[in-house]
Amino acid sequence: MQRQPVLVYDGDCAFCTSSVRFAERWLRPRCTATPWQFADLAGLGVTPGRAEREVLWVTPAGAVHGGAQAVAKLLLSASGGWPLVGALLTLPPVRWMAHGLYRLIARNRHRLPGGTAACALPSSRASR
Repeated sequence: MQRQPVLVYDGDCAFCTSSVRFAERWLRPRCTATPWQFADLAGLGVTPGRAEREVLWVTPAGAVHGGAQAVAKLLLSASGGWPLVGALLTLPPVRWMAHGLYRLIARNRHRLPGGTAACALPSSRASR
């Protein structure tokens, strides 16, 4: 059993990798960050399709949070004032807005700073 949460992200996406590195350096969340391409997804209870589509936060107990709620969990585990921001992201209607913003960013991550063509979601996954 894992001892701390695991943040699962797309290691092929430069935008995602840069975002995780930024979080590790400046937010210092209490988690292990790993690209889904190298993670034991079955052991984490995650499908490759879900891991490809969104960032995931997997708790030691096996609960899986995806997208904006994974970001909220990361912020809740961070140092400084970030847990307050994470808590806000869990409350409606902020949670609903965060979900929409996360989907917008996920669909366009290849266009964002640090993004490359490899960051684009496959068209079958981008619409979800």
